Amino acid sequence: MAELSIPDMSLVVLVGVSGSGKSTFAGRHFAPTQVLSSDFFRGLVADDVNDQSASAEAFDALHHVAGKRLAAGRITVVDATNVQREPRAALVRLARQHHVLPVAIVLDLPESVCLARTAARPDRDFGAHVIRRQRADLRRALKSLSKEGFRRVHVLRGQDEVDAASIVVEPLLNDRRAQTGPFDVIGDVHGCLAELVDLLAALGYVVERDERGRAVDAHHPLGRTVVFVGDLVDRGPDTPGVLRLAMGMVERGHALVVCGNHEQKLVKALRGRDVSTGHGLAESLGQLAGEPPEFRARVEEFCDQLVSHYVLDGGRLVVAHAGLPERYHGRASGRVRAFALFGDTTGETDEYGLPVRYPWATEYRGSATVLYGHTPTPEVEWVNNTLCLDTGCVFGGKLTALRYPEREVVSVPARRTWYEPVRPLLPTGPAAAPAPAAHPAPNSPDPTAAETDGAEPDGAEPDGAETDGGEPDGADRTPRGEPDLLMLADVAGRRTVLTEHHGRITVRADQAAAALEVMSRFAIDPRWLLYLPPTMAPTATSALAGLLEHPAEAFGDYQAAGVRRVVCQEKHMGSRAVVLVCRDSSAALARFGVEGHGAVHTRTGRAFFEPELTERLLTRVGEAVTSAGLWDELGTSWLLVDAELMPWSAKAGQLIRDQYARVGAAAAAVLPVAERELAAALARGVPVADLLDRVTRRAADAEAFRAAYRRYCWPTRGLDGVRIAPFQVLASQGSTHHHRPHTWHLAVAERLVAADPELFAPTRSLAVDTADADSVAAGVRWWEELTSAGGEGVVVKPEANLTRGGRGLVQPGVKVRGREYLRIVYGPDYTAPEHLSRLRQRSLGGKRSLALREYALGLEGLARAARGEPLWRVHECVFAVLALESEPVDPRL
Repeated sequence: MAELSIPDMSLVVLVGVSGSGKSTFAGRHFAPTQVLSSDFFRGLVADDVNDQSASAEAFDALHHVAGKRLAAGRITVVDATNVQREPRAALVRLARQHHVLPVAIVLDLPESVCLARTAARPDRDFGAHVIRRQRADLRRALKSLSKEGFRRVHVLRGQDEVDAASIVVEPLLNDRRAQTGPFDVIGDVHGCLAELVDLLAALGYVVERDERGRAVDAHHPLGRTVVFVGDLVDRGPDTPGVLRLAMGMVERGHALVVCGNHEQKLVKALRGRDVSTGHGLAESLGQLAGEPPEFRARVEEFCDQLVSHYVLDGGRLVVAHAGLPERYHGRASGRVRAFALFGDTTGETDEYGLPVRYPWATEYRGSATVLYGHTPTPEVEWVNNTLCLDTGCVFGGKLTALRYPEREVVSVPARRTWYEPVRPLLPTGPAAAPAPAAHPAPNSPDPTAAETDGAEPDGAEPDGAETDGGEPDGADRTPRGEPDLLMLADVAGRRTVLTEHHGRITVRADQAAAALEVMSRFAIDPRWLLYLPPTMAPTATSALAGLLEHPAEAFGDYQAAGVRRVVCQEKHMGSRAVVLVCRDSSAALARFGVEGHGAVHTRTGRAFFEPELTERLLTRVGEAVTSAGLWDELGTSWLLVDAELMPWSAKAGQLIRDQYARVGAAAAAVLPVAERELAAALARGVPVADLLDRVTRRAADAEAFRAAYRRYCWPTRGLDGVRIAPFQVLASQGSTHHHRPHTWHLAVAERLVAADPELFAPTRSLAVDTADADSVAAGVRWWEELTSAGGEGVVVKPEANLTRGGRGLVQPGVKVRGREYLRIVYGPDYTAPEHLSRLRQRSLGGKRSLALREYALGLEGLARAARGEPLWRVHECVFAVLALESEPVDPRL
């Protein structure tokens, strides 16, 4: 059996005359969804698969669908005759446009077979001359398919070869998604062997040497893998030594290497091509001249086989020499390789004669971390989840690595300046970005960038790269913004956010528009905004007389979900508050780029207080954190806390006056009078006893309503009277804390209360075993005591905090509110039997779904913030939480 290999993500073009069996072949070897048939598309646009007059429209539709599939990285098969050059050229252009490899599979069957098959089909009434003309076109095509741009051409001659063929899909050489690390990604070495050995030792690698004392391998006791970002060669004192060590590590499976522009140029020189020997190539050639011929041959083969980039760790990590935008990840084309090796330029040069480069990283919006080199800078700096690791070792700087996934930077200093740079090392970032002028300043120094000698990368690359003779396409050449700057495109329109704990969560365009209105008009400085709390679902509806909610349902639901240990937390009637506090103003400026000590904001991102009062509040919070010893214990300079801020009237004063107090005042003014008059009428013998009973009940309910909301109102002046009840530490520097049990969080809260009991209020709690009847009864009694004393109720949470069950995430908490408190929510007389019966029909499914989605988005945003990911990545989650709040869910739930 003959195996026909095709690269993953490729565009497969079937070529053959009518009757050669292309559709049968496609149906046998590919899924129906992978095959796009010209006949099928003719039928779509003309209701007749044989209507040749509809061919132009049919192929237009076919190309559109093929483009969508290729953009998504899916193998796509075009089932048409494709015997003429023009339609094949259009398909090759389509493949290049999406940076995938075009493959031709030719079915070259005898003319007699094709004629017989066509004659047997009543729907094919064209004459034999059509088959002969197609076959003549096919004969010419066989001579030119490779020259036309098809990376692989498989020709099956005769039915026996067709029947014996099988398809094998080969992953691209850059596809290392199965390798999950951990990795140590090392920046440009440029022949600095001593510094490379120093860095490997600092990273914990054991360097092995041969009998002559030369470093030939390095392995890590814990099985870590090195990934070199390219430019191992040129300029430095020992290019052969660096290559010997790197090649040995690759051969033994201890390292990966991507191609740098210096490796590509070295290959040209070793093959005798006419290239300039400037920028360090002369040094490499001189050093290699002292090595045996077999070593030079080994170097040439090694460098020639280096791929443009690697996609690692399930697609979460991409390594390329000069960086790579998201649309090129995992792709194979000349443009992809050109960008990976050289970056993107304006076509202009700076005052040093070096190319001006577009700072592609400032607009990067991919989820994968991209690590690269090529552009030396004094210090590494994260820009939109990308990091340049070239810190100019050969120019007297240092050699730098990033431990992944730990995101820990490790550097060693250069032993000396080995090569004088053409241009001084400058920092990356917005200050270094090119200005839109006739001779813009370079965005970052790149002494290596001028070494292409005016030539494009070679076409015959081992990862299947094809050369199309051009620079990266015009889509790259758009004005760049500043790193970490939010853009409208980050949040507008329909979006899908991928979360670790709940998969993909969709935000509709109308929801995004509503959130954008709130964010743009009312929210605090977005740099402070790391998290918005999720909504919380109530417990299942109780069937007990006079009650709408009762803890027994909460305990039962958690037990059914497999959660045995829960914690009941006192529910404070205040306003949900997120408190972000920094150790000092320098820490705030370093991490968030904002002057101040943090922020205190609501569930919709609005500030609670005016700036001066906010700073005073944060100063006290920071002092309490210091007194509690949390800065050092958590190893952080900032802390994000979930809390309740009291009293309710501190934020909702206007709402209370306009909505609740007016109802209470009206009831107090009218109902007692009506009660007196009805009582007098009853005494006179008027039959109003039933009406008097209803009015009396309404008056009592109205008074209970007033008492309910008044419990949560008290006067404040400045910070006097303001209380914060913390109940969860959300995140700190480099860490999230949703894996810690709630007992830990409450213990931290108690330490803050002890540090400043005037500002911080305690949150009482009780642990309950849902499988123990006595423990459940104790939980019920505690809820009854709290609510009968005027408390709002409790929140029941899995004690372990983040919890998964058989169906995914378990509700992070359900609220069980007291009978009297619910008057504020449902109205003064909601306890009347006729009203309670109606309210028990409430549907909780939508609210519970919303709570889980918002919870997962919150966790995702916190994780991104703790990892130090760019602001837009965090805000993708924060914004989505606010957007989902516009879902039409009963606000009383």
